[in-house]
Amino acid sequence: MSIYDHFRPEERPFIDQVLTWKENAEIRHQDKMTDFLDPRQQDIVRSLIGQQDDVQVRIWGGAEGLERARVYIHPVYLHMEQSDWPLTLLTATYPVKFIQLTHRDLLGALMNSGLKREKFGDMTVEDGQIQLIVARESADFVRMNVTQIGRASVEFQEDSLSSYLVPDEKWIEASGTVSSLRLDAMLSQIYRIARSKASEAISKGLVKVNWKKTEQTSFLLEQGDHLSVRGLGRSKLVEIVGTTKKEKIRVRWAKKG
Repeated sequence: MSIYDHFRPEERPFIDQVLTWKENAEIRHQDKMTDFLDPRQQDIVRSLIGQQDDVQVRIWGGAEGLERARVYIHPVYLHMEQSDWPLTLLTATYPVKFIQLTHRDLLGALMNSGLKREKFGDMTVEDGQIQLIVARESADFVRMNVTQIGRASVEFQEDSLSSYLVPDEKWIEASGTVSSLRLDAMLSQIYRIARSKASEAISKGLVKVNWKKTEQTSFLLEQGDHLSVRGLGRSKLVEIVGTTKKEKIRVRWAKKG
C-alpha cells in the first residue's frame, strides 16, 4: 500500500511537499519553518514525520489553543525557542460605538491587500480591538497596506505575543447514526437541518471541508475532517465508531458552542 492511499488525492501535492521537508532534514540536515498551516495540514505533517530519532516537528501559532500555526521541521540536534519563532502580533482599535466589524471584514481586507492566506494565522475582532498574528516577514506589509477594514480606518501596531487574547471557545461533543458519510447527510445530522437544506448550502458554496470550499453533496467525509457552514458554525467528525445491526454508521462529532 502506498503512503498516498492514506490520504485524499487532492492532498497529494502537500504530501509531496512534506516528504521533501522530511528528506531535507534527514539527509541534508536542513531545517524548515513553514508558513501557517491549518489543523488538517498539521495533522498530515505529524502523520508523515512525527517525532523520529533524526527529525523532529514542533508546532506553534503564537499561543496555546490557536488553530493555525507555523511548523518547524528540523534535525534533532537543532533547536528553536518559542520566543524566536518568526511570529508577530499586530493590534489595532476601531470605534466600536459607531462601527461594527467582523472576522470576515478583517479576513477580506487582508486578502484584498494581496497577502496570501498562509502568511497570517489566528485573529480576533472584538469590543473595538483587532488582534492578528502574522509571519514576521509579512508584518511591515500589513502595516503599510491594511489601513482600512470595512468603514474603519486602522493603524496596526506591534505588540507582545503574550498579549494575544485567545477566545474562550468550547467544543460540544455528540454522537448518533447516519445512513452515509456523505457531506449532506453529516451536515443534516450535526446541524439538525433537513438534508435538502444541507444540499442547498453545499451547492451555494457555503460549506467548507478542511478549510476548502466543497460543492459536492456526495463528498465522502473521513474521520478527523473539519467542517464549516456559513451562518451555522464549525464542527468536526471526531470518530467513525462502527456500524449498527441495521447497517447505520455510528459517528461522534463536535460542534463549536
